[in-house]
Amino acid sequence: MNVLIIEDEPPAAQRLETLVQELLPGTNVLRTIDTVKKSVHWLKSNNHPDLILMDIHLADGISFQIFEQCAVNCPVIFTTAYDQYALKAFKVNSIDYILKPVDKAELAQALKKFQSSQTVNHTSPELLSNLSEAMRLLTQKYKERFVIKVGEHLRSIEVNDVQFFMSVEKASFAQTADGRTHMLDYTLDELQELLDPKQFFRVNRKYIISVSTIRDIVSHSNSRLKLLLKASHEDEIIVARERVQEFRTWLDR
Repeated sequence: MNVLIIEDEPPAAQRLETLVQELLPGTNVLRTIDTVKKSVHWLKSNNHPDLILMDIHLADGISFQIFEQCAVNCPVIFTTAYDQYALKAFKVNSIDYILKPVDKAELAQALKKFQSSQTVNHTSPELLSNLSEAMRLLTQKYKERFVIKVGEHLRSIEVNDVQFFMSVEKASFAQTADGRTHMLDYTLDELQELLDPKQFFRVNRKYIISVSTIRDIVSHSNSRLKLLLKASHEDEIIVARERVQEFRTWLDR
């Protein structure tokens, strides 16, 4: 069996390779890749393996970007330190989702699911179990607060107090209703997974805004929309043209 490992932490990649070869003797690990860009190039240039072990946070982005840029024609076992991506994982080729540090018994169970999926049809108990897990995750709670550092102190800000999240020079910030701006240890891509989509919307590459803070919406050039927010010092927050229709649908829920 041929396995590809997509993982940007060398110790984690080595542990995966060791565990797979212990659990499935004779397995051929084709290569270890550490970035989205290299993964896309490899998958476009080579015959796909029987199985991919894939971390979610890679050196240059989120591994779901791989699926957006090329077809992945084999099952995937995701390994990650973050549990908020589980539902998204089940929407692609995932047969299991393991939290780091990877436990040998959990990996053994995931590999057993993989082997079973090769010999049974799509209504197998293993795959139905995955679907049940995905449905359970649909009911999970979204993030309610963030812990931030203020000088030597830590404080908590409620998500409901946030007007918008923005990205500035690769750093992310939350602006609250009192006009204060707080740095966060998350990217906007990560925040999208953590926030309730009924309350927050990614209007462009730079901003995620809360529906409760929109004061006015104005038609703008090139079929775009300009948002005016309550108690915000931002002159213009523009809804990207390609997001306008989805934004209108979001507002009309």
